[in-house]
Amino acid sequence: MKYSLLTAVVAAALTAGAVTASAHPEAAGPRPELDNLVQREGYPAALLTVEIHGRPVTYTAGVSQIGRPLPPPRNGRVRAGSNTKAFVAVVVMQLVAEGKVELDAPIERYLPGIVRGEGIDGNAIKIRHLLQHTSGLPNYTKYLGLEDIEKARDTYFDPRRLVDVALQQPASFKPGTDWEYSNTGYALLGLTVERVTGRPIAEQVTTRIVERIGLRDTYWPNVGERTIRGPHPHGYARTKDGRIIDITVMDPSWGWAAGQLVTTPADLNGFYGALVSGNLVPAAQLAEMKKTVPAKLWAGARYGLGIMSSPLTCGGVYWGHGGDIHGYETRGGATEDGRKASIGVTAMSGLKNPAEGERNNAAVLSVVDKMLCT
Repeated sequence: MKYSLLTAVVAAALTAGAVTASAHPEAAGPRPELDNLVQREGYPAALLTVEIHGRPVTYTAGVSQIGRPLPPPRNGRVRAGSNTKAFVAVVVMQLVAEGKVELDAPIERYLPGIVRGEGIDGNAIKIRHLLQHTSGLPNYTKYLGLEDIEKARDTYFDPRRLVDVALQQPASFKPGTDWEYSNTGYALLGLTVERVTGRPIAEQVTTRIVERIGLRDTYWPNVGERTIRGPHPHGYARTKDGRIIDITVMDPSWGWAAGQLVTTPADLNGFYGALVSGNLVPAAQLAEMKKTVPAKLWAGARYGLGIMSSPLTCGGVYWGHGGDIHGYETRGGATEDGRKASIGVTAMSGLKNPAEGERNNAAVLSVVDKMLCT
């Protein structure tokens, strides 16, 4: 049955009550901003957790599932997308601190004979380049056929396939001479962690981060696990022919070490807060992670080693990453003085109209900015 996504979402949201909060907001709070994401930007739902002065508050807007007038579950789980990179980067930097990985060593040392191709030489690409997207490696997501989401959702992608499909393409530039986002680098980092530790990257992220700081709602899906455990809002995506479909159930293996995690806004706050405060990596490694270069993502974004800094309108920056994967988009992070805000919406930008994707993304980012500047 065909229907207008925006009409369905707004009608259901009005029935359910557009915004709810898990605690009383101090003032007007983020209600207008979250309503705007649903009613103007076309996201079916938005979930936001803010922590200022140690007091976390979670807000939601929209509906958990299109066609049913129920609000999203408070602190519902969402697919984390590329926030996974920050987790993987932390594991790598912990291994650097332990002397098991060298930041400026070539990837050839850890994965001999794998990184080869036109203009691609594993001896010239350093671990640092992979972490910072300065390797020049082609981005595998461009070559997997992910635009056919109805086929991709049912496809398992082996990690080596992710790497191999990228290495069939020529390098974008010489390592260290430019910046270009590449999921391939993080697939290689995942393989590196597994080679060095002898254990799966999923296990390393779980034991070294998730369990260590008590992230109760964050997990790495098992091979073949297509559903999201626990309470969660449904995620939606636009097909090539313009239909809006429920994409909640999908195989996330194409994300792997670049984007497979499931989490909540509250857990993202916990993770970035722990990272920025020095509770996950030693000071020397955190300082390396915070050495940034300009990133062609959004205004003022700068990319370090697995984390990004984004400017705040009230001055200073916050540290985070953000993630986009079929059905979900997440933004947010933490400031060095302890403010935290993370948001998840239940579609990637451009769901209602692909031409409005940039505006949609800016609207999500503006919510984070306002919460951290309030």
